[in-house]
Amino acid sequence: MPDGETPRQGRPLRDARALRAAGLIPAAAVPDLARVAERYAISVTPHVAGLIDPADPADPIARQYIPDAAELVTAPWELADPTADAPFSPVKGVVHRYPDRALLKPLLACPVYCRFCFRREVVGPEGGLLSEAELEAALAWFERSPAVREAILTGGDPLMLSARRLSAILGRLAAVPHIETLRIHSRVPVAEPARVDAALTAALGGAGKPVFLAVHANHAREFNPPARAALARLADAGVPLLGQSVLLRGVNDSAAALEDLFRAMLRARVKPYYLHALDPAPGTARFAVPDAEGLALIESLRGRLPGHAIPVFVREQPNGGGKRPVRCA
Repeated sequence: MPDGETPRQGRPLRDARALRAAGLIPAAAVPDLARVAERYAISVTPHVAGLIDPADPADPIARQYIPDAAELVTAPWELADPTADAPFSPVKGVVHRYPDRALLKPLLACPVYCRFCFRREVVGPEGGLLSEAELEAALAWFERSPAVREAILTGGDPLMLSARRLSAILGRLAAVPHIETLRIHSRVPVAEPARVDAALTAALGGAGKPVFLAVHANHAREFNPPARAALARLADAGVPLLGQSVLLRGVNDSAAALEDLFRAMLRARVKPYYLHALDPAPGTARFAVPDAEGLALIESLRGRLPGHAIPVFVREQPNGGGKRPVRCA
């Protein structure tokens, strides 16, 4: 769709028949993709639907969000929990893999469901929202863990919470003396930018401690005018913006696509931060790019882009080892 055109209106597309009615898949694909939907959640917001060119069978936006029958094939090396969240969860909703920081997952719902998601076995429209008692236990864990200096809200997508709820959680964490910074990982600014309204912006900008927002985007076209406007509201409110992406076959696996992506981030005041190697979640093999190819792509950008536009290429280590820069073999 042209950059300034109005996207499709309506509710998110949540099943194969809705995708077909929107003209995003052929009729012949409906039965197979209905089977995919029985296992993995589908959601394409009207905003994202408006970014997709249905006439392009290789559209890089569609590839990220439109399901494929290949998702039902699990390769031998793929893992239900590739980042090993479960063994490092001291209480429900908390993941503590690094000494000085920990994740808080207040919910497991997202505005869109990426077909390569490393938490695809657990996220979905039912939301996985922590109960009041579970959230209290999670926040109490942060309060009694003095080594933790950064709390990272993830999920699911924390910006799916109401501004009031998000503000209360951030305020509670900001009041903990040993927590110095807060971080939020989100797709919302590029997947449902209308949610970034004055109330949500105020919640992030007025937390009482520095709040960094890591924006997940994988293609330059995701930074269209509504997304840029949402990000500008956050930047103007004093929220530092970081960009994190996944290297994906058929989406951004060329030097030109990555250069366009990182330049689009900079124009939106987003600092390219991490380029992730694909986590081996079930049914995601079609997105995999070998590490050597990823390294070559990053090296090809040196001299073409300023240093601050080139993110660190990282891979999640097995068994909860955390992220490490990818090195030459």
